[in-house]
Amino acid sequence: MKSSVSLFCRTPAAIVSLLRNACLFTLLASNTAVAATGAPEKEELKFGFIKLTDMAPLAIAYEKRFFEDEGLYVTLEPQANWKVLLDRVIDGELDGAHMLAGQPLGATIGFGTQAHIITAFSMDLNGNGITVSSKVWEEMKKNIPLENGKPVHPIKADYLKPVVEKYKAEGKPFNMGMVFPVSTHNYELRYWLAAGGINPGYYAPAKGDISGQIKGDVLLSVTPPPQMPATLEAGTIYGYCVGEPWNQQAVFKGIGVPVITDYEIWKDNPEKVFGVSKAWADKYPNTHIRVVKALIRAAQWLDAENNKNRPEAVKILARSQYVGADAEVIANSMTGTFEYEKGDKRLVPDFNVFFRYFATYPYYSDAVWYLTQMRRWGQIADYKPDSWYMETARKVYRPDIYAQAAKDLIAEKKLAASDFPDLDKESGFRAPQTQFIDNVTYDGHKPNDYLNKFSIGLKGKEKI
Repeated sequence: MKSSVSLFCRTPAAIVSLLRNACLFTLLASNTAVAATGAPEKEELKFGFIKLTDMAPLAIAYEKRFFEDEGLYVTLEPQANWKVLLDRVIDGELDGAHMLAGQPLGATIGFGTQAHIITAFSMDLNGNGITVSSKVWEEMKKNIPLENGKPVHPIKADYLKPVVEKYKAEGKPFNMGMVFPVSTHNYELRYWLAAGGINPGYYAPAKGDISGQIKGDVLLSVTPPPQMPATLEAGTIYGYCVGEPWNQQAVFKGIGVPVITDYEIWKDNPEKVFGVSKAWADKYPNTHIRVVKALIRAAQWLDAENNKNRPEAVKILARSQYVGADAEVIANSMTGTFEYEKGDKRLVPDFNVFFRYFATYPYYSDAVWYLTQMRRWGQIADYKPDSWYMETARKVYRPDIYAQAAKDLIAEKKLAASDFPDLDKESGFRAPQTQFIDNVTYDGHKPNDYLNKFSIGLKGKEKI
């Protein structure tokens, strides 16, 4: 097994330098006729990640030597939690990281930590689930219609509402976990609950209340992903929203039941991004483009030929230096299936998407959606005009950097033009999206109109 730094780590330093320079010269000489991007300004890089299956593009770019193809020598380092990961990118201890899609946006607008973080690469679509404890599931199940003896999917929060009301009547808070205040998981869990008539609570940062529990029918709080099953088993929370393999882990342990995937809440929703500080990107532009190139190739490998490489990816991710969960647990979702109630395994071929449907492209409309949810739940305390959402999206999401990386890969014949949107004409806004669990249409050009459609959530000039 090679070192996490490079193949040459045990070679004396002088030889390392000579070999590296020779390799880089050969690489650049072979690409100069076709690639527009120059030599990397920084070769030694350290990237952070959280132990989740959607860190896969980083692991594959390393294991398949796509980083080395770009003259980059990368260390991948797991982080304790999302806050530590973000802080280390901001202070320069990490060159970049696997991030929650909301993190670059939240940091840039100053919710929590203030720092200008950007992303030029979307790591995946879908990949999350909502799990409830076995006890709550038995109560929910009484309300769910059955077909051939199995629950009819998608399972809406409408069926959880009577359970929550019962707990409230008994004076027991209904606690649920999510991974971070600006996580996709937080917004997906809130979206699902609100679509079922359950108020997930509001934030009031201007008043110093960032609990997110004001007026909530349920109380959402942060739990690190790997700790979700144990916290559920201890009875501290009654359910959670998290990425894999921590929903499937609850099934394997017999302590909980995943009731819905995010694919069923919002089909093909963006999930994680690769984030760097703007200062870092400005200082190392060629390095950044080359990192994105390697990640694009990794994503393509993960989805190639109808996921034929996924079994190999599962074995890689199961290693302790990456996700460190049983391969069987990881395979339950990574290979196109998802197990809900024990024994109820269903085909969900797009549960994890890394490249299909232009998954890697950093769409402005994805950024705007996250900003609307920050406003909906009070993390953005005041009304903002539509123009503010557009300006903020453009500050953080950088399709221009992505386009240069993609054009290099096309010129080098490593990928085809058809693998990407039309890079010269793409506006950065997806067509209006309709496949949400509540059937509300989202148009990224009209964020305030979108917010006005919800019965639960802030809109217009409302404040907490």
